[in-house]
Amino acid sequence: MGKLSIFLFVIFLFALSVFSIFNQGAIAITVPFGPVYEIQKFALSLFSIAVGVFITFIFFTIRDTKKFIDNWQFQKKQKQDIRVQDLYSRALNSLLAKNLEAAGEALEEILKEEPDHIDALLRLGDLAAGSEDFQTANARYQRARELEPKRLETLFALDRLMEGAGRWSEALRYLDEILDIDDANLSALYRKREILERQARWDDTVSLQKSILKHEHSEKDRKREQQNLLGYEYEYGRHSLENSQLEKAKKAFKNVLRTEKDFVPAILGLAEVLLQEGEGEESVNILENAFAATESKIVLARLEDLLISIGEPSRLIRIYRSGISRNPNDPVTRFFLGKLFYRLEMIDDAFDTLSGIDTGGASYPELHLLMGNLYVRKKQIEKAVQEFKKAADIKTAFRLPYCCNHCGYRADDWSGRCLDCKNWSTYQFNLDGTCKSEHDVSFRRRP
Repeated sequence: MGKLSIFLFVIFLFALSVFSIFNQGAIAITVPFGPVYEIQKFALSLFSIAVGVFITFIFFTIRDTKKFIDNWQFQKKQKQDIRVQDLYSRALNSLLAKNLEAAGEALEEILKEEPDHIDALLRLGDLAAGSEDFQTANARYQRARELEPKRLETLFALDRLMEGAGRWSEALRYLDEILDIDDANLSALYRKREILERQARWDDTVSLQKSILKHEHSEKDRKREQQNLLGYEYEYGRHSLENSQLEKAKKAFKNVLRTEKDFVPAILGLAEVLLQEGEGEESVNILENAFAATESKIVLARLEDLLISIGEPSRLIRIYRSGISRNPNDPVTRFFLGKLFYRLEMIDDAFDTLSGIDTGGASYPELHLLMGNLYVRKKQIEKAVQEFKKAADIKTAFRLPYCCNHCGYRADDWSGRCLDCKNWSTYQFNLDGTCKSEHDVSFRRRP
């Protein structure tokens, strides 16, 4: 006991002695509904002090006991957290090492220590989804969702699971939940767009694309998404055209062309709408004006088919010759003219036109095939054989293949959208068989 404590205790005894000297009388204490007791004043004081000390002792005992229990629980929780963190680190390392079995075991150990560990539930759900155990994965994800309903990681995991199972409506529901929480979440917007594309819901895709465009951050991304918006509006028009909804199709194609007048698929789409409406002459005029403005050989090919079908090959010949006069070094337009003469059985004109093409040292397989056929018609078999030999490496049918000028992909059939890079209005004719992108990427052979 310290000196201060001893001093205070002596002072207390002195005060108590003084109090007892001046308070030697008795006090009557009446117990409710009981007898009356007389007790010395000093004894009553000592009793009161004892009761106070006892109550104080009980209070401090309870406080210290609670503090001890809290400290014990904190230390226990701290040790548990350290163990859980160690197990989770071990699980992540195992995942990075592709040791999925060890990762699963560590994650299961975490749940034994802490059944509501959300990250462990999500990782176990990922492992189950990876092994195509969709029921277990869904159970893990749903448990995590119950613990924290608005956690975006959980909702994204459920979306991926539903997409993997082909349950598109449920996937969209989870994505909508994410967008209710964060309407500018571009990851959710992109994933929703992908599903809507898959379902060919082009009207909804156009509306969603406008929202994506609004929330893009950089100028580069906004420019890219603006082009995508044009593409989706075109797809909506194409879908409407296929379903004979001509007014909707016409409106969609015109909307695209108001923004980008050289968007070739929309030009072709609008021409087809007019043709189905019985406006053949207007359809031809649109294609003719578009070719003059864009020099697009895709437009030219469609114009050729249309004019031949309505019996106006002479008008088509004038268009070809006008194009050649504007660009004398363009071999493709000259090839088209020669091919047209061949189709019209104008053999001499076809021969003169095609033989005058300057290939610049490039190999044009389709040109050699045509020349071979012309030599056969002229009964010049040896020269025909020579031309066919030049085209011997080509195994395709007699037709011009298409090339995407963005990624270099080749296709036998035209499409408004590249099947590989998914860009619109990028197909061009690949006359010389060397397909290069706008980034000077050499042709890559596709499986």
